[in-house]
Amino acid sequence: MFEGFYKVRFQLGDAVGRSVMHAGNGKMLGGNSAFAHIGTYEKTEDGVDTIIKTVRHNPDPNYRAMAGTDDATLIAKGFADGDLYRFKGELKELPGVPFQSLMTPITEEEVPIAGGVGESGITDGLYSIHLRMLDGVDGGLTGVMLLNRGRILGGDASFYYLGSYTAANGRWKGQILNQEHTTAKDDPIFGGHEVGIGFAGTYDGDQAMLEATALAGKRSLRLTATLKLMHRA
Repeated sequence: MFEGFYKVRFQLGDAVGRSVMHAGNGKMLGGNSAFAHIGTYEKTEDGVDTIIKTVRHNPDPNYRAMAGTDDATLIAKGFADGDLYRFKGELKELPGVPFQSLMTPITEEEVPIAGGVGESGITDGLYSIHLRMLDGVDGGLTGVMLLNRGRILGGDASFYYLGSYTAANGRWKGQILNQEHTTAKDDPIFGGHEVGIGFAGTYDGDQAMLEATALAGKRSLRLTATLKLMHRA
């Protein structure tokens, strides 16, 4: 079964990147620290056909676009390799430059039970999330987060996020577990830790805010984050 939540390693020519991706109901939604990946898939007799667009959500120029342009379109064919999925294709913007990726599932046992969403609940969809530390602590994360009926699936180039939330009438709260899918050598705060985060905040229209406390090893840290809707689920 192709549907599920994955960590992804991809390569365009000699350049390598990493992200997370959720596949379900014909949609592929995911991304990493700088780009959202928004696409569709169709199962065929010989595999999975995908079309995925990349959209920048982080303006930091240190995150360079592999294709040389922020907005690119991938056309790829995938096939099962045990529990893994391998894809090959190319970008419309770079014909002839080979693309390949490996999608490794994050097991259903790890995905938390969904919370409850009440009247005027937060919109389901793929959001960018920009997180910053408080109390004079340097650091933060940027990534993407899929909100879907009380469940959180998200991540970036080094971490994946699993969580649940409740939401009604402009307010929401929940829990997130932040874990590495790729060693985060340059992250002194979250790297090497399984980080539990409890949060509460507000939402309005296509954006949301939250304040949270994170437990990283023996450190208790306060943080805040902004979310912006990039694609409705």
